[in-house]
Amino acid sequence: MATKKTEPGVRHSVEEKIEEFNKRRDAALHAGSKEAVERQHERGKLTARERIDILLDPGSFTELDSMARHRAHGFGLELSRPYGDGVVTGWGTIEGRKVFVFSQDFTVFGGSLGEVFSDKICKIMDLALATGAPVIGLNDSGGARIQEGVVSLASYGYIFERNVRSSGVIPQISVIVGPCAGGAVYSPAMTDFVFMTKETSHMFITGPDVIKTVTGEAVTFEDLGGAMAHASKSGIAHFVAEDEKHCLQMVRYLMSFLPQNNMEDPPYFPPTDPPDRREQRLVDLIPDEPNRAYHMHEVLNLVFDDGEFFEVFPHYAMNILTGFARLNGRVVGIVANQPMHLAGVLDIHSSEKAARFVRTCDAFNIPLIAFVDVPGFLPGTNQEWGGIIRRGAKLLYAFTEATVPRIQVITRKAYGGAYVVMNSKSIRADVAFAWPTAEVAVMGPEGAVNIVFRRELEKAEDPVGKRAEMIGEYTDKFANPYIAAERGYVDDVIDPRDTRPRLVDALEVLVTKRETLPPRKHGNIPL
Repeated sequence: MATKKTEPGVRHSVEEKIEEFNKRRDAALHAGSKEAVERQHERGKLTARERIDILLDPGSFTELDSMARHRAHGFGLELSRPYGDGVVTGWGTIEGRKVFVFSQDFTVFGGSLGEVFSDKICKIMDLALATGAPVIGLNDSGGARIQEGVVSLASYGYIFERNVRSSGVIPQISVIVGPCAGGAVYSPAMTDFVFMTKETSHMFITGPDVIKTVTGEAVTFEDLGGAMAHASKSGIAHFVAEDEKHCLQMVRYLMSFLPQNNMEDPPYFPPTDPPDRREQRLVDLIPDEPNRAYHMHEVLNLVFDDGEFFEVFPHYAMNILTGFARLNGRVVGIVANQPMHLAGVLDIHSSEKAARFVRTCDAFNIPLIAFVDVPGFLPGTNQEWGGIIRRGAKLLYAFTEATVPRIQVITRKAYGGAYVVMNSKSIRADVAFAWPTAEVAVMGPEGAVNIVFRRELEKAEDPVGKRAEMIGEYTDKFANPYIAAERGYVDDVIDPRDTRPRLVDALEVLVTKRETLPPRKHGNIPL
C-alpha cells in the first residue's frame, strides 16, 4: 500500500520514518554497485557480507555502524558517501561462541581505509578486548585512502595500537582474501594467525612496479606476495587455503582449539578415543638404523585423539612441526622435530617458527608437548652469520618463560644444546619421558669419537676398525636414555606403545598447574 505523502513542515508519520529507515538499510546492505560486485565474483572472490555469512553461525551476525559514512571533502569524495564506508563490522558466533568481525569491502572505494573505516574497526576491537572475545579480520583492501591524506595514515596507527594492546589477551586472526599492501600489512603481521588464499590474496610492503623501478627486479604479484610465497619463504602466512570458502572453514576449525581470552581454558570436547589406547605401530615406526628417517607426523597421528593434528605453518621450516591436537579431549600444542627434513635439526627459521608458536600457546593457556629427535643445530657460515645464536635463543627463551603445563618426549636423538632447547627438564619442563631408542648425549657417537679419541685413532694400526670399535663403545655407554634417567633429567623411560596413556596421565596431573613469573614490566626476548 502506498504511503501517504506528508506536506512540507508537517511531522512525518511512524510508517514514513520506518520506510525511510528501510531505504537506508537497503542502501547499506548494497553499498557496492552491481558492476563492482560482478567484478569481485569474476576474480573468484566473495563480497564482504558473503564472507561473514560463511564464517559465522547462520543468523548470528549483528552489524554495527551500518549507517556510518565518511566526512571527508575534496577530490570528489563529497559526491560519494556510501553507507558503511567500505567495511562491515559487528559480532556473531562460531559454534555458539562469540567473536567480533570486520570484513573489508573491496566493492566500495576498493576497500581503502579512511577515518570512519578505521573508527569502525577500532570500535569492535575495543569491544572485543573489553568483553574478552576473539577478533577476526577479513582483509581485502587497496590500502590507505589517498584522498584523506595523513588522516588515513594515522587511522592505521590507531588499529596497530589496538593490535598490540590486545596481543596475548584475546586471539586475533587475520584472513587475507585480497590485496593487503603498504602499511596495512603490519596489522596482520602482529596478529596471532594469518590465513591466505591461493591466487587471490597478496601481501607486500611495495608492489612489483615499485620494485622494478627501484631495484630492477621483475617479479609477479604471486611470486612476490602470494599465499605460497608467504607460507614457504617469508613465514608470514600460517595457513593456505584453496579458495575463500575453504579458508573460512579453516578459520572456524582453528577456533575450536582456542579459548575466548587469556583468562579462559581452550574448549574441551568429550573424547571418543580411549585414553589407555596402546599403539603397537609406534614400535614398528622407528628404524633400527639411527640415520634412517621416519615421519614424525605418523607418530603424532598415532598418539593423539582420533589421529588428528592441525598443523600450523605446514609449508615453512618443515624440519620442525607445530600445531594443535587433542589429548583425551584437552587441547595441546605440539612442537616436534621432523626427521624427514634436514634430519630434524634446528636452524634459524625453525627456531623462530617454534618460538612464536610456543609463546602463542603459553599466552592462551594451551599445554605444550615437545617430541624430540634432534641431532643439533644446523652448522654453517650462513647459519652463524644469519644469527643462529640469537634466533635459537628465542626458542630457548620461549620454552623457559612458558608457565603452561610442559611435557617432553624423546623418541630418538637428543644431542647437545638443541636437546636442552627442546623443552628439557633443565629449563623446567614438568615431565620428561624417553623411549628406549632415545640417545641423550652431548653429540652423536661419530663426532664424539673423532674429538675425544683423535690421538688414539691417529696412532692406531687399523684406524677404521678402531674407530668403529670406539663408536660402538660410546653408543653403548652414552647414546641411551638411562644415564639421563639416573640423574633425573628424564622422569621415566617408557615403552613407545604406552606413550598415549602416559601422556594422558601426565596431562591430567598438570592441568591444575599454576606458576607465575617474577614481577616485571616484560622480559627482553632476543628479538
